[in-house]
Amino acid sequence: MEIERKYLADPGSLTLSDYKHKELSQGYLSVDPVIRIRRSDDSYILTVKSGGLLKREEFEIDLTEEQYLRLSKKADGTFISKTRYLIPYLDHTIELDIFHEALDGLIYAEVEFDSEEEAAAFTPPAWFLREVTDDGSYTNAALSRLTPDEIPEFLSGLK
Repeated sequence: MEIERKYLADPGSLTLSDYKHKELSQGYLSVDPVIRIRRSDDSYILTVKSGGLLKREEFEIDLTEEQYLRLSKKADGTFISKTRYLIPYLDHTIELDIFHEALDGLIYAEVEFDSEEEAAAFTPPAWFLREVTDDGSYTNAALSRLTPDEIPEFLSGLK
């Protein structure tokens, strides 16, 4: 079970080079249900997620690079490219995603929790700008469906 809150973020006060990070590239074979393939540095994963925003089931299977490349040809929409920084915060790890290429300018942070009660009690750091947990347009699956004409309008709404 995945329980997470998501926020638009401005990490300008952080020195990102102080934190571990990984390069991610992901595409979607389906958005309903969500079936995602992801390259994370040199690892390859197929993920299936149930519906929901704050709380949902998630199942992962390791792939070989060959399987990932074969499935990549079947992905719909735009592939998402981002750098993910892992930032310790209190008893949690903030996953800060800085998007590249078509979604350059989008930055958000996710925090995972063990329970809904823990999620509700979370106080975000000051550099978290606006919570978007309940806004489905910020899911990576939805972002992958934006057309080139829709992306500038979406990004202009971040301000």
